[in-house]
Order: sequence, then C-alpha cells, then structure tokens
Amino acid sequence: MTADVLEDRYGLVVDLVEPVHMGTDTINRRVLTDDGLRLFVKQYPAMADLDEARNAWDMSEYCRAAELPVPRVWPDVDDNLVTIAEGSAWAVVDEAPGRVTTSAMTVPLAECIGIVMGRMHRALAAYPLPKRMQQTRWRTESVEDAVAKCDTVMARATRQGHERLDQLRVDLDQRRTDLRTHAAALREQLPETLVEQALHADLTRTNLITLADAVTGIIDFRCASAMPAWELGRAAFDPRTVATSTEWTACALAMVGAYRSEHPSLPMQEVRSSARITLLYMLFSFYGATTTEYDLPREAEADLKRYWSERQTAIRRLLGDLEGLEDELTALGASGDTS
Repeated sequence: MTADVLEDRYGLVVDLVEPVHMGTDTINRRVLTDDGLRLFVKQYPAMADLDEARNAWDMSEYCRAAELPVPRVWPDVDDNLVTIAEGSAWAVVDEAPGRVTTSAMTVPLAECIGIVMGRMHRALAAYPLPKRMQQTRWRTESVEDAVAKCDTVMARATRQGHERLDQLRVDLDQRRTDLRTHAAALREQLPETLVEQALHADLTRTNLITLADAVTGIIDFRCASAMPAWELGRAAFDPRTVATSTEWTACALAMVGAYRSEHPSLPMQEVRSSARITLLYMLFSFYGATTTEYDLPREAEADLKRYWSERQTAIRRLLGDLEGLEDELTALGASGDTS
C-alpha cells in the first residue's frame, strides 16, 4: 500500500519499505526509492486531527526555510504537505542522516542543541501563534488533583498487570510527598509572566536526529503555543542525561549558554527559571508510569518504562541541586546582561 501511495500521490517508485517500530501517533516506515532516495513516511490514524498535522508540517517547512536542520517535506501532486490516499492521511519527508540518540548527551552535543534551539526560537518568534496550546499543568493544576492521579495510575497499573507494582507504588508514594512538599514553593518563585510564542513544543532527544555531536534533523513538530523557558528546560535537563551522566550539569549549562548566544532576548529571569519549570513539569506528569494503554512495540515500551525511571531519578537530582543550578544559570548572563 505504501508503494502505491508514493507512486500515485508523489510520482515515486519504491524499491524497499521498512517498518519503524517507534512512535505512538503515526505508523512510520523508511522507504528507499528506485533512484536512491531515502525517505521517511508517516501514515496517520483515522482519528488524527489533520489540521494540526498540516500546521505542524507548515511550521517544519518554515524552519527549514530559516536554514535550520529540518528535513524537507515532500508536496504531493496537488502541492499538499499532507496527502489523502487509501483511506488515510500521509506525509513524506527526506530521511536525515544519523539517528535518535538513545544515550546521555555529551557536552558538545548539548552545545549544538542549544545553538539550534536558540536559532529556532528566534525564527519562530515571528511565526503566527498556533491555536494549539501546550498544557501547563505544572503551573496551574492543583496539587491535590495531581496527588489524586497517583491513585488513578496505581489502579490502572494493577488492572494492566504491571510487572513491577511494588516499585511503582514506591515511586508514586515519593511523588505524592514531593508534590505536597515542594510544588507550592517551586511555583512561588516563578516569574509572574512568561514569554509565550509558537514553538516546536516537543523538542526533546526523541525528536532530534544526531550524527556524532551534531544535530542533523529536527522532526515531529507539534506546533503549539508554549513558553520558550519550558522548552529550553526540558531539553537542557533531559532526564536520560540527568539520571545517567556525571556531566549532566555541564551539559545543561553548555546548552543554555549556547542558546543565549543565539537568542539573547529571552529574559534572564526566565532562563534562570528553566530548571525549576522542568522540575515542576516532571512532578505533574505521569507519562510512562504505565505503558500497556499505548500498545507499543516491545522496544518502544521498554524505552518508555526506562523514561519513567529516569524521570524519577532526575526529580531527585534537580530537587537536590536546584539552588546551585539557578545561581549557575544566572551567572551565564551576568556579563553585561540585564534582560
């Protein structure tokens, strides 16, 4: 079917199709054409919001035009970035060289990500504000509502036959304690207002293609209105790096410093708050605590379980080091920076 769609809607002759068993929102395939093109094909489920998909690809092309490392989206025969064929919606993009990094960041890679993100945020500051809004539970949800979710997650895990119920119970008990002990105080020191603009809105390691210590592809735009400090913090304090690398602080500071060099207009108070925002974001998120509901391939399910565990470790480390981290982030802008 993939070969038929690419021939009918794109005029491409397929030589090889390979399934890609990652991702929760689309069916993904790698394709090699008869003339040697390497493409990545996304097939959307029937219930997908196609307006959101089209907006995401439009933002992707906008960023590519701004000379960011974004793979080209192929227009179909009618010049649409999302095509309809065989009862589904499809998108076709060039495959970027490299791969998704599955290990902790290095300092050089963190610096490269900071440069790319700074340029992207600067470019997207002029992009129309998307209707889609990134959730801000970390800022607005009541602590007790989040605490109640611990019970909901535990009940769901029990129904699903979670293989490590005892460990999950320990994790969720810790989460209740952290929410009740720290959330209010963390929120009190956030800036009253935060810059909001059009953003990728999922610019994490799973959506960055890298080769050596360089970013070669930015993929899977969500295209949402969100806060740059939130997106910066999520990347700089990547749970995999924080949980597994002794260089996690150096990576975070390298990324933020490089980001500032490309996008100095984000207020320094917000840059300082990026670690605090990330900590709150993780405290109010239960993604990965259970996995069965996503019906993932085994490899992707194992990665999601690992992500939950890494977040638990990252929360502990950020709570322990937050004051020092914020001082170091402030120091990045100390030389002549009063923004």
